[in-house]
Amino acid sequence: MNNRELSIPSNGIAARVSDAAERAMARMRAHGFEDAQVSAAHLLRREVNIAHNEPSLLRSTESPNLSLIGIFDGRKACIELPALEVDDALEVRLAGLRAEVESAPTDDANAVSSDQCATVEQGPQSEDLDVLLRAARSLLDFRGRRSPRTTIDEAFVSYRRRQWRTLTSGGSDLSGSVGWYEAAVFCVARDGKAVSSFNGAGGTADGLDEELVAHFGIGDMLCDTERQVRPRPVNAPFVGSVVLAPTAVDDLLGWLLGQLGDAHLIGRTSLYRDKVGQQVASPLLTLRSRFDAPGIAAVSADAFRTPPVQVLAACTLRCLLPTLYGSRKTGLTHVPTANGGWELAAGSTSRAKLVEGVARGALVGRLSMGRPASNGDFSGVIKNSFFIDNGCLGDAISETMISGNVARMLLDVDGVSSDRIDFGTTQLPWLRVPGMHFS
Repeated sequence: MNNRELSIPSNGIAARVSDAAERAMARMRAHGFEDAQVSAAHLLRREVNIAHNEPSLLRSTESPNLSLIGIFDGRKACIELPALEVDDALEVRLAGLRAEVESAPTDDANAVSSDQCATVEQGPQSEDLDVLLRAARSLLDFRGRRSPRTTIDEAFVSYRRRQWRTLTSGGSDLSGSVGWYEAAVFCVARDGKAVSSFNGAGGTADGLDEELVAHFGIGDMLCDTERQVRPRPVNAPFVGSVVLAPTAVDDLLGWLLGQLGDAHLIGRTSLYRDKVGQQVASPLLTLRSRFDAPGIAAVSADAFRTPPVQVLAACTLRCLLPTLYGSRKTGLTHVPTANGGWELAAGSTSRAKLVEGVARGALVGRLSMGRPASNGDFSGVIKNSFFIDNGCLGDAISETMISGNVARMLLDVDGVSSDRIDFGTTQLPWLRVPGMHFS
């Protein structure tokens, strides 16, 4: 064993987690719940912290968790406990949960999964402390060499491992152990009294073999932040194109996935509820799952296995994404999804060529569009962004807004980069979208 490698009693924790799930389910049955779901989990975290360009903390934490869902006569209630012990304290909480169920509204859509069984082991199951220390050191060295005016206000590099077991009264039994590395960097740049806007990058990975700045776009983000110390606003409103960096594409993706999920489907506010099989996006966009991404397990929060899903293909919407509850509530086909893991397919154009194809517009690093209107209209501030003029990148932008329609943007995408950033839970390219209003 490497003398920097920390021994983690994985088997002992797994046994505790499994035993806690079984005993909690037995107690749920004893309290008379018609249906129940029990999830016992243990999260281990080893972390190196950085604050104000200096290593600040090396810590290790363990977080046990017991999550209980009870259903009786269509009524549902749930509790979470920061422990794995099934003892007298849990009995008191279960009595309270039973009373809470009695007073909850009846909803026939409440249910738990049945006959879903899987065991997942994924990613590194122990960490080498040298990996964390080397990653932190390489980040600080890069900052000093390449972006000295940038201050890393806060950053962390960590190893995490989650072990869990989920049981339902319908016979589902899902368990696993998923390990991964994770990093995040938050910074600003200063030159005298001039200060850039906040910037950040991060993600998850199965390993950090290269320098940390080679992952998650961190190196480019640090250098770009230095260039944003003295931004300027637009002189007058205009209509132009945006090249969305993967960090901004993530905002677009989040909006789309939200439209396909329970809240909008049940509330009938989804623009896509009746659009399966129809064109809803540019032919250049292909969206599919990667439910085996670092830190992600191919199981859903409502205890289903999650086979691969293709959402967009050849401009066509292939499916919606309701949970079991959403499906029973709406009558739509249930499509189980994990708690992350999505990718947009790469295109055939370099990101440099995407920029060269813009007569006037901006390279957008962050899109702060708040909550778009029900029809997709939005107006938002663009941050960590640069002007594009005649295909050339210019100054950083300040106090500038763009407006448009998010659904229209998906249809109007006219360029997808061949290079992507792998953030772990997402893998995304640069997208070019024309017809945006700048002010």
